[in-house]
Amino acid sequence: MTELSSTQIQEIRTKVLGAAAKVPGALLGLGILFIALGLIGIAGQVFFSFVSVNILGIFLFAGGLLQGAHAFQSSGWKSVSVQLIFAVLYIVAAVYVWAFPIPALEVITLWMAAIFFVTGVLRLISAFQHRHFGEWIWLLLSAGLSILMGVLIMNSYPASSLWLPGLLIAIELLLQGWSLLFLGFAALSVAKSVTK
Repeated sequence: MTELSSTQIQEIRTKVLGAAAKVPGALLGLGILFIALGLIGIAGQVFFSFVSVNILGIFLFAGGLLQGAHAFQSSGWKSVSVQLIFAVLYIVAAVYVWAFPIPALEVITLWMAAIFFVTGVLRLISAFQHRHFGEWIWLLLSAGLSILMGVLIMNSYPASSLWLPGLLIAIELLLQGWSLLFLGFAALSVAKSVTK
């Protein structure tokens, strides 16, 4: 195996980062912002849960309006009535989410538990299908953790509905923030080496 020169490594880094290599400050700034939001979310999980359900309502309402506008502009299309029904359902769902945030959070929590459980079972099947590879144990571990998450969520349901969605969103923001921060540092190192 041949070793790469520092120039070749630098070219590879630049190609991998693409245009992001030109704006390391934006990546660093976004990373810090996401980490700060994630920390706020972890400190106030219930608040973050209610914020997330309200944002869901905004998206549902906007989706319903856009779907309705599209349906009215599509005269002659056979699916106009179906599109209007979807638009009304989106708007009704948005109003329901805003009027009854706790039941909406309970539904979201049940959905998350189901997602964890189903993905865990599918990973378990995949692990046994790939058991002839030495690394199949990692699939098995991942499957076990997903199933455990689903069971833990259901075990503390419905009380977990108030804090769990906010906690998971906060963790996602933290992970995304750290990812952007490390990409920003990588882009910064590429930018510094180019200017030398």
